[in-house]
Amino acid sequence: MGQCFEIHKDNPQGRLISQAASIIRRGGVVVYPTDSCYALACLVGDKSALDRIIRLRQLGERHNMTLICRDLSEISSFAKVGNAEFRLIKSLTPGAYTFLLKATRDVPRRLQHPKRKTIGIRIPDNNIVLALLDSLGEPMLSASLILPDEELPMNDPEDILQRLKNEVDLIIDSGHGGLSATTVLDLTQDDPIVIREGIGEIDSLIDLS
Repeated sequence: MGQCFEIHKDNPQGRLISQAASIIRRGGVVVYPTDSCYALACLVGDKSALDRIIRLRQLGERHNMTLICRDLSEISSFAKVGNAEFRLIKSLTPGAYTFLLKATRDVPRRLQHPKRKTIGIRIPDNNIVLALLDSLGEPMLSASLILPDEELPMNDPEDILQRLKNEVDLIIDSGHGGLSATTVLDLTQDDPIVIREGIGEIDSLIDLS
């Protein structure tokens, strides 16, 4: 049975953050809050944990996995970023955006889109996530907590605990979460393309790009 930590959304308790990071390092799958909605995460290189997320979400091979990063300095290890893309990402992060970029050779094939060879990159504006990433010292692999046959993400921690307590290793409870996904921007072309309009505003993208 998975554990549940109640962590303050503005001032995350360091002891609980360290314990959460230890669970993830040991191969755990965690439910955690973001600036858009609750999500599932594991270590980037943990194939067993990733397989658990794929089974839980029933994800197809064409699903773009997302790397959750602390800051821009981590992105270049996983994605090819030109000057224009860097400026755009810098202007929109941290925030509720997922950026599709060409993956570098260091990214395992199972994390890339099979045909486009892209990877999703995200730097969320959430104190719990950033504290967790600082404690881990590396990015996490993530997918929104939308269960099969459902259109909206789960947002009630009590409901999440009841339904997933035997499926995940840790649930981080920071109160009710959002019901909106991130805005997804494809940055593999000359101009950014909005793949999905979510909580991240897109009105100023023309000026920023």
